[in-house]
Amino acid sequence: MTTAAATTFSSVAPTTSSSPSPTLKTLGFTTTFLSSKTSFKSLHARVFPSNMTSVSAMGARMVASPTITKSPASLDFETSVFKKEQVNLAGHEECIVRGGRDLFHLLPDAFKGIKQIGVIGWGSQGPAQAQNLRDSLAEAKSDIVVKIGLRKGSSSFAEARAAGFSEENGTLGDIYDTISGSDLVLLLISDSAQADNYEKIFSHMKPNSILGLSHGFLLGHLQSIGLDFPKNFSVVAVCPKGMGPSVRRLYVQGKEINGAGINASFAVHQDVDGRATDVALGWSVALGSPFTFATTLEQEYKSDIFGERGILLGAVHGIVESLFRRYTEQGMTEDLAYKNTVECITGVISKTISTKGMKAVYESLSEDGKKDFLIAYSASYYPCMEILYECYEDVASGSEIRSVVLAGRRFYEKEGLPAFPMGKIDQTRMWKVGERVRATRPAGDLGPLYPFTAGVYVALMMAQIEVLRKKGHSYSEIINESLIESVDSLNPFMHARGVSFMVDNCSTTARLGSRKWAPRFDYNLTQQALVAVDNGVPVNQDLVKSFFEDPVHDAVKVCAELRPTVDISVPADADFVRPELRQSNN
Repeated sequence: MTTAAATTFSSVAPTTSSSPSPTLKTLGFTTTFLSSKTSFKSLHARVFPSNMTSVSAMGARMVASPTITKSPASLDFETSVFKKEQVNLAGHEECIVRGGRDLFHLLPDAFKGIKQIGVIGWGSQGPAQAQNLRDSLAEAKSDIVVKIGLRKGSSSFAEARAAGFSEENGTLGDIYDTISGSDLVLLLISDSAQADNYEKIFSHMKPNSILGLSHGFLLGHLQSIGLDFPKNFSVVAVCPKGMGPSVRRLYVQGKEINGAGINASFAVHQDVDGRATDVALGWSVALGSPFTFATTLEQEYKSDIFGERGILLGAVHGIVESLFRRYTEQGMTEDLAYKNTVECITGVISKTISTKGMKAVYESLSEDGKKDFLIAYSASYYPCMEILYECYEDVASGSEIRSVVLAGRRFYEKEGLPAFPMGKIDQTRMWKVGERVRATRPAGDLGPLYPFTAGVYVALMMAQIEVLRKKGHSYSEIINESLIESVDSLNPFMHARGVSFMVDNCSTTARLGSRKWAPRFDYNLTQQALVAVDNGVPVNQDLVKSFFEDPVHDAVKVCAELRPTVDISVPADADFVRPELRQSNN
């Protein structure tokens, strides 16, 4: 093993890659030059030398090249209604279906045999999906009924009525009556509620009906207790790669063109009568998905729960807290520190990545800015990967799923103990500064491009991409979960309302994940990456070279070509508070 030579900043640039190295599998990763007997302890030592004076070239080569060579057979699919296309993502062929309003006339064929679609729940996804489905089916001149099912006494009845659903016209009713009367049931209640009520839900499903999920969490929960879905109904998933308000907002914005929306993955877990694939694809097209890609329910929940704790929310929460603290300790004003952390990531960095890719962030910097970017990137990559790696394995093992289920039960009094609903984070110093900054921010201001923050954020994004890649996820899933969902859906809302608002008001699973994992990213960045910077650890040239040459950049370009021409527009008063949280927020 050799140690990377000290790197001068001027020498760090894209170069021609060397011939590929032989690979061996270890630790669940496919790595270069590492024996299959290598322990995580020794790998950790190679990546993070104890004296922190160098970073291993071996560690950089470990992540230099993707190992996916072919798509699992289960990710191919056949559809008799929609046009299936193949796209090449970094040399990897994947199948997709493009969306568009010009396909709405195909929805009656896709939904053949379905008379009622029951949308269960009115949280993050429920309102958006119910309204998009209703509007798309109306445009297709279909008589399929979209009916909302809510628990008795739910405060969401009023909001559903305000959106045009009502008991009088048969589009709003009790949760279990709706389930038993629907041919396609979209189960969009919280993950913990699904885990606690699945038996009763299953018992009300009609034989040969279709259960639709927008998250694979329930499968993960069932697997953790040795169960699977009953075999008398089909199980599919359509999982928009963005929060519900984004799904609705882009759909509405796209009415003047041929569609705009949030990409979605789809999965067919079981198909009892051969209709499942077309139904799932029809559901996705009706939601306005620009393109739909295939996954499995298991791969979806692993990547999605992991992503929420990573760059989609938890990791961003953690790194901006760490960097805000560092910048203010170095003498930066609070307002400027906030702009150079949160505003920088949720504004100009996200816009640049969305339209031009990750390398464009680096390329838009001055020469001195590029130096700071590389210092931050090199120092932050492995500390971020360490937490991401641990987080993925906690999700895959079922530990994180169990944590969510148990937390949901602690929201209510039991066993003589008081209820402990989640508290809010928005009253601490940093987030009060954010309120002040947004109050005086000019319209359209995307914030400054601060090089050090940019280097940390891109390192986090690349580390997440690499963990998902080595864990066998498709490039479509990797790019959507690590990049597109972040910069095109969540970050624009965080730019409008702040990271703390998102942490306090998104789905229960994501809120829990952010609170649990954000401090880990904060502390690892503070205790490892920033210490390395302060100690003058040289930039890891091999790691930087890997970034510039990574094939994911070409794959991102292909996905960008499938992107709708409409950017999401989020006003400063954008409302995405879940109904059950409104009372506590007022």
